[in-house]
Amino acid sequence: MSPTLPASARLAWWGTAWLRGHVVTDLLVDAVLGDDATHAVAGLPGAAGTETLVAALGRLRTSGATGFGAAAPVEGDPVGLGGPRPFNDAALEAGEAVVVLGTGLGLVPQRVGAAITWSSHVAERRQLPDVGEADRGLRAALLESADALASLDVARWRPEVADRLLNLRHREAVPAPPGVPPRCVELAARGLQALEIVGLALEDDGGALTAYDVSARRDALRPLDRAGRRALVAACSPEVWPPD
Repeated sequence: MSPTLPASARLAWWGTAWLRGHVVTDLLVDAVLGDDATHAVAGLPGAAGTETLVAALGRLRTSGATGFGAAAPVEGDPVGLGGPRPFNDAALEAGEAVVVLGTGLGLVPQRVGAAITWSSHVAERRQLPDVGEADRGLRAALLESADALASLDVARWRPEVADRLLNLRHREAVPAPPGVPPRCVELAARGLQALEIVGLALEDDGGALTAYDVSARRDALRPLDRAGRRALVAACSPEVWPPD
């Protein structure tokens, strides 16, 4: 089974491909929705209320959109965001967002059941890790976290995490549209893999015997979580893609 990209990453990849003429609208909609029932967009300038995804993307293209870039912020590490505060706060609450390049707008997903509504916000210019920097940071974080988790006897309390760390070369490919550099497709897959390891390792804090163990586990995983999110943001932000 292929790993699932966050909604913001799907919109960033497939929306950019659509704007650049690499995919048709039907493929765009299918890829962005994934397993969701529907996506809509609320609050775009000039729109009378909430619009369908296709109508909103058409409006953004007419407004000068040149691409979509993902953000994956957490408190203390707002990677992919540049402000202002209302956009950052909404994105932090959602855990993800998209910056619409060329428009000064950002979109934040709000999920209700199987439906997502993207709310429009003013978005400012952002600073991003480049693909090479994110790649190096992820490789270093994997080694650092693997050593730290080994010292915490990860094989005892989470054998599946130990298995993942021993088989980092074995991962599912991430479906990507034409136009995404192969290096970014591979980086996104490794970023998702890192975040999956973090999620598995934190799944049951009750497996740790003491509060110290819980804290040590989280400390060991914090660099990997940060590196995984930065890798995903760089891989899904066309501003920093390497030239063809």
